[in-house]
Amino acid sequence: MGRVSGKAIIVTGSGSGIGKGFVKILAAEGAKVGVMDLNRSAADAVVAEIAASGGQAIALTGDVSKRDQVQAAFKTFVEWAGRLDVLFNNAGFNKPMPLLEVTEENWNAIMNVNGLGVLICTQEGAKYMIPNKSGKIINTASIAGRQGYPAFTPYCASKFAVNAITQATARELAKYDITCNSFAPGVVDTPLWTALNQDLFDIGEAKEPDSAMNEFGAGILKGRAALPEDLQGMALFLASKDSDYMTGQTIMIDGGMVLV
Repeated sequence: MGRVSGKAIIVTGSGSGIGKGFVKILAAEGAKVGVMDLNRSAADAVVAEIAASGGQAIALTGDVSKRDQVQAAFKTFVEWAGRLDVLFNNAGFNKPMPLLEVTEENWNAIMNVNGLGVLICTQEGAKYMIPNKSGKIINTASIAGRQGYPAFTPYCASKFAVNAITQATARELAKYDITCNSFAPGVVDTPLWTALNQDLFDIGEAKEPDSAMNEFGAGILKGRAALPEDLQGMALFLASKDSDYMTGQTIMIDGGMVLV
């Protein structure tokens, strides 16, 4: 039997990158997974991969910062899976700007997805978990939620917010036996960093168009950026009964880039 066999799990932002890695390993370990992404074709492609490997998955579409879209996606999932046991609030993005040039538009766009989106999904997911008096909510934080980086100011603020939401949720939902934890990756080789490479070069924060990831991650003790697969064991731990006695915590999984 798999470590999450029979569990019904939604992962937001799972059409690519970290989230895609999570839904694939969770499905391989026996879960019914909801592949939720703003890009429906990306979600459909991941579902096809999971189905081809014998797993169970459904594609969901929605902007996590829009409550009506989250409600519709979660309703579709529960009608398909029968319940919601685990929610990964993973959707997020970044658009670097120098600190003194950050605009209200940039700030609001990042905070709406990375901060408000976590709150909305947590609220809507909890509605399905509370009647069952069980559940797990897992948030994607970041090393940027532990220390600030000038070119990532709104992103850092949003990830500090994720840590706060994690702790507040853990305190509020403990009475329903629902846990809430987060994990903090560092530099992960995903499409997000492919875009950041160019963005950071464009604003003068990288020497070459494809060098930002290596420059930013130069202090990683493990000597390389993470791959999505490096985070899969942690995802399984947080989604499984192995983490039942853990709540309100943020796990650093950054290869030793930030030591706290």
